[in-house]
Amino acid sequence: MQSYAILIDGGFAKRKLGSNKRHASAVDFDKLVAAIKAAPPLLEKQLHRIYYYDSLPLETSHKQPLNGGIVRFGDNPVAARSRQLFDQLSQQPFTALRLGELSFDGWRISDKSLNRVDTSERTVSHTDLLPQISQKGVDMRIGMDIAALTLKRHVQIIVLVSGDSDFVPAMKFARREGALVFLVPLGQKVKTSMLEHSDLTLSIDQTPVATERTLNKIPSVVSNVKAELHETSI
Repeated sequence: MQSYAILIDGGFAKRKLGSNKRHASAVDFDKLVAAIKAAPPLLEKQLHRIYYYDSLPLETSHKQPLNGGIVRFGDNPVAARSRQLFDQLSQQPFTALRLGELSFDGWRISDKSLNRVDTSERTVSHTDLLPQISQKGVDMRIGMDIAALTLKRHVQIIVLVSGDSDFVPAMKFARREGALVFLVPLGQKVKTSMLEHSDLTLSIDQTPVATERTLNKIPSVVSNVKAELHETSI
């Protein structure tokens, strides 16, 4: 029996599953995984493991210029939600967390403040400043796991939940090694390269769909999925 692994780009999935008013929760991810497992192309396959990728919350404190005081990022509600989500997901069966880190890279003037400037000069206060925070190590972990899972023949199918075309090289590698790559973009319009280097595109909120060329390559899926041609770009 063929086996598959589900790789979830956490930052991407949280944006698609949640909103400004209601943040994505562990329940949302449980429903996402259940929907993927129920997709017809995977019904006769065995789940190997679910991999969730994200960044640990920023816990450091930094002095904000212009008398803004000390900003303790670990006290931010975003950090608390992340810790709670990671704790809940880590307790789910067949689930592994792969966590990178966030890096504080200084302060910048917010776009909103800059757009208010209608003269060549403007006084800047600490309320105009936003932290510059970058994510490190997450994409690398996804790429390494795709390579390891396929090279070691742990799975025959990679199910990638993402809309990031940076993963195209890893997708191409997996397919060259004989694995199938199923893409779950959660309704996101993705670059043509992602569709070109995947074998199926699954729509989990409808009947799972596939590109026309894929249906020609995998006849057994034709009865379960609807052909869909994508004209997409980010």
